[in-house]
Parts: sequence; structure tokens; C-alpha cells
Amino acid sequence: MPVGNLRIGMYVLLNSWMDHPFLKSHFLIESTNQIRKIAESGFKSVGVDTSRSTISPGEYLVLEEMKTNASEQRPKVEMFPAWRPDEVVPLEFRSILMNKNLEPRKKAEAVKNYSLCMIKKLSQNPTAENIKEVKTGVYDIVDMILDEEETANQLLNITDHDPYTYTHSVNVGILSIMLANRVLDHKAHDLKELGAGFFLHDLGKVKVNCEIINKPGKLTPDEMCQMKKHSEFGYQVLKKADQLSEQIGHIVLQHHERVDGKGYPQGLAKDEIHIYARICSIADVYDALTSERSYKKSIKPFDALMIIRDEMLGHIQKDIFEHLVYMLHGSIKH
Repeated sequence: MPVGNLRIGMYVLLNSWMDHPFLKSHFLIESTNQIRKIAESGFKSVGVDTSRSTISPGEYLVLEEMKTNASEQRPKVEMFPAWRPDEVVPLEFRSILMNKNLEPRKKAEAVKNYSLCMIKKLSQNPTAENIKEVKTGVYDIVDMILDEEETANQLLNITDHDPYTYTHSVNVGILSIMLANRVLDHKAHDLKELGAGFFLHDLGKVKVNCEIINKPGKLTPDEMCQMKKHSEFGYQVLKKADQLSEQIGHIVLQHHERVDGKGYPQGLAKDEIHIYARICSIADVYDALTSERSYKKSIKPFDALMIIRDEMLGHIQKDIFEHLVYMLHGSIKH
């Protein structure tokens, strides 16, 4: 049955519990909220057991006719949660983050999906109010990562390597928080604010022409110059929104600086680069290698770590890289 034709009273048969946020894969629909969640999970159609449903056979005949006559007119199911247009971080997201009873894998899947939608919606409308709301949402993600080690580890096993900037931002955000958790003393650093900086590190790309970001070939010198401005653009956007803390500023402005001094925008080297930016830089490089881009295919995680080790140690701080390797050890395959 197409998701758009689901009704209260139908007994649905979903895929593996890893594909949806419900506690059971087979159940009777009792509310429109359940139908919305099924759509938000990315299903285009689901199985329905008519013998266990409570709606009349006549209603099924009507729905089958609708499916036949209007199949080409049905709207596509959104791959991300379809909450209200004015809602960047829904209350449901926070309830999931705070629910200690959810199975870790399912919770990690839900957190990842909601995070992707949150950053996607922010990139579409980066107002001061939305930036502030996203920061609050990230604070809750940081709390969850610090409090629930098993769920946090499951986040590392969820691989999203598509070419979208918002996916990259979430991947880098999660990886950087977990790296910071290993590298930094919690008492001396505000990991919540750092988490916000990690998630927002590429916010300045909203000011870069999307044709440059998505160009399939090599960028021209002028295009590369524009692309390199995204660090400063992000700094300016956050400053104008009055959401630029010292921690976030270091991350957003310096995450493309290199230990050998050949990075941008300031050409800083070694300890001139703040430790927060050095953490973000390693996560950024790793995700860039393992993600698909308009101009390249993705590289397997193990191969990406070998490339960093053999060719890119001039870009990053070696001991933080070692923490990354150890952290990812159980989640990658050769």
C-alpha cells in the first residue's frame, strides 16, 4: 500500500526495525502521527495485512482504485522528517535524544536522520533564530553522546557518504564531538559549545554559489578563491546572528588551516591553529575522503585512513589522527 493511502485501522508490515523508529515492525495504525512517522522514515509503500486490519474491505477497494488511477500524481515521500516548515528542531527530536529506553542502534538511526534534516533546514534558512535553535539541538546531541557510549558508537557505524553539504556537516559534527571527548579534558572545555561549532563549521557555504559547490570538474582559480571564503563567510554569518562564541569562532574560521602552514584563510601553522580547529580538521578530511562528491567517488574508510597516514600528515596533527584511528577501529572494514 502506498504510504499516502495509509489509514487508521490498517495493520502494517514494515521492514527490519532498523529502518524505522517504531518498537515493533508489525502493528495496527491507531493515529495519523504513526502514518507521518512511517512517511518520515522514507517508506514509499508498506505491506498491509488485511486480515488483521479493522477497516472494511470496501475501503480497500476504494484505495486500490485510487492507487491505480492516481499513481503518477502521488507526491514523492520526503526522505527526511516532514515536520512543520517553521520547525527546525522539533520537540520529537529532543524526546528521542532523552529516551534512555530506545535500543542503541534504533536511537542512533533516529538521531542521525533528525540531525540531517535539522542542518538541511538551517542551510535553507540560516536566520539568527534558526541558528540559535540548532545550537540548542546540538547541545542535546552532545549530552547524548557523552552519556550513552553504546548509542554514540552506533553513530559511527551509520555511514552516509552522499554529496550533500548538510550530510558532511552532520558527519563531521558527530565525529568531531567524539574525538573531542577523547582528546580534551571535559572540565576545562565546553563540549556543548564545541559541538555547535563542529556542526556549523561549513555554514559559510550558504554564501557560496551552489554551482561552484556542485561543479563536477576541477574548480578554476577564481572559483577556488570563492570556495575558500566559506570559512570567513561562516564567521560573519554567526557574528551577525550574535551566535559566535570564542569556541565556535576558532572552529569555523580555522578548520581549513594546516599544520604545515599551507592552509587557509590565514596560513596558520602548528600551535597557531587552535586545538578545536585541529580536531575538526581531521574529521573534515576523513569525511571528505570517504564521501562521494560531484567530482569524485567515495573512498573506503580503511583506504582513507591509509591515505591520510601516508600522504596528508602535513595537514593534520598526528596524535589526534591516532585517536581517530583507534576510535574507528571497530567500525571500519579493510
